[in-house]
Amino acid sequence: MTAPLDRALAELSHTGGGPDTLALLVRDQDTRRMLLLRAVLDAAEGAGPADCPPAATRRLREDWALLTEADRAADGPRSPARTRLTYPFTGPWARRCLTALTTPGSASELPLELAYFSALAAAAAARAGLPFSTGLTARDGLLCLPSLGVLRTGRTGSAAIEVRHKNGRLTLRRRGAPDVHVRLEQGVGAWSGAPAWTPAHALPGLLPGAAPVPLDDLDPYRTPPRDPARFAFGGAGGPDHAERKRWLQAWSGTAQALRTGGEQRLTETIALLRCLVPLAPPPGSDGPGSSSGTRREAFGALLSTTPATPTALAATLVHEMQHTKLAALGELVELHRAGPEARYFAPWRPDPRPYDGLLHGTYAHLALAGHFQRTALAEPARREAAWAEHARYHAQVSAALPALVASPDLTPAGRRFVDGMAAAHELLSARPAPRGHTARAQAYVKAVRTLWAQRQPPTPPIPNR
Repeated sequence: MTAPLDRALAELSHTGGGPDTLALLVRDQDTRRMLLLRAVLDAAEGAGPADCPPAATRRLREDWALLTEADRAADGPRSPARTRLTYPFTGPWARRCLTALTTPGSASELPLELAYFSALAAAAAARAGLPFSTGLTARDGLLCLPSLGVLRTGRTGSAAIEVRHKNGRLTLRRRGAPDVHVRLEQGVGAWSGAPAWTPAHALPGLLPGAAPVPLDDLDPYRTPPRDPARFAFGGAGGPDHAERKRWLQAWSGTAQALRTGGEQRLTETIALLRCLVPLAPPPGSDGPGSSSGTRREAFGALLSTTPATPTALAATLVHEMQHTKLAALGELVELHRAGPEARYFAPWRPDPRPYDGLLHGTYAHLALAGHFQRTALAEPARREAAWAEHARYHAQVSAALPALVASPDLTPAGRRFVDGMAAAHELLSARPAPRGHTARAQAYVKAVRTLWAQRQPPTPPIPNR
C-alpha cells in the first residue's frame, strides 16, 4: 500500500480526510470515469454493425472530437469538457451504453442513449465558447443540454433539433415550431424567454468563491433506472419556484451548521459534492416526508427531498458524504470479501443488512454521532436536541460495531479501517451525552433489537445424521 493510500485509510477510518486524502479520492474517481468513457468508445469501435450502426459510431467519434476541441479551448483541470465528462450522471449513462453495446438484442436502445453524449458535447463546446452547428435528438419530448437546460418539444417520442452556437448564444431549431434563442449565463444555466425552454438551476457556493452547486432536476440519468419514477420530479416539470426557494433557504444556513459540527464536514462537502438532485416526497407519505441517498456510479451526486432546515440539510450532507467517501475508498482498496447475504442487525433499519450495507450505515452514523456531539458542545441553544441525536447515533454504532469487528471476511486493510472506526467511537465515549439521553437511546436500541429478532424467520433444525 502506498504512503498516500495508507494515510488516507487512517484518516478516513476516523470519518475524516484531509485535503490530500479528499483530492486522492476525487482524482481516482475522475480517472475511473475517463477510463469508463474510453471503454464506451472502444466498445462502439469494436462492435459489429448489428450491435452499433456505423452512423452511431461515426457520430460518437465526432462528439468526442468536439469535446477534445472544447477541452483545448478552455484548458485546465476544470475545463467545461472535463467538468461535463466527470459530472455524476455521465457515469450511469456510460454504464447503460456499455450494457447496450455488449448485450445481445439491445442495439435498438443505443442511438437514443448516444444522443445524450451528443448533447453533452454540444453543451461543453458552448461553455468553452466554440462556434458550432450540430444536430441533436430530443428524447420523450425533451432535449437536455447538461448544465444549460431543457427544451420541451411538446411532442412524444424523439425529434430532430438543429443547434447552433455563436458568441454565447444558442439557437435551437425544430420543424414546425419557432426558433428558441438561449443566452448562456455564467456558471450554471442559460436564459431564454421562450416558454419551451427550462433553464438549469444552481445553488450558490457554500463559501464565498466556491463553485455553485447544480440543483439538477433535469438530467435524464439522475435517478436509478430500476425505479426512475420513485421520488423523482417528472421530466422538466421539477420543483416549482416555491420549492426552489425552500432549498435556497435551507442551503443558505448549511455552511454554518456544517462548521458547527466540525470544519471537516464543511471541507469534505465542498470537495466532494458536485450536484444535488431534488426528490419529490416519498410515495404515500402524509407530510413532506424525508429521503436521501447517493449512487456509487454517480460520484458526487446527492439525491434528497427538500430539507426542512439548514440543520437537517447539514445532517443529510454529513451522512451522505460518508457514503461517498467509503464507496470511493472501496474502489481504491478491498476492505472485505463478505458476500451479499442480508443477515446483520442494523439498529436504523427493520430489515437484515448485508455486511457491506452494515459497514456503510455504521460509518455514516459514526460521523453523525461526532457531528452532533460537537454541535452540542458548541451551541447552547441547540444543546439538548443535539445531545439527543448524538446519544441515538452513538448507541446505534455501539450495537453494530461488534459484528463488523468480528467478521472473518475483513482484509488487512479492512481490519485497520474497522479498528479505526472502533477507536473513533471510543473517543466519542470520552464526552458522553447527559445520562438521561444516553439511557433513552440505549433503551431504544434494545427495543429495536428485540423487535428485529422477533421478525426473523426461525433457524431450521439441523437434521440428524
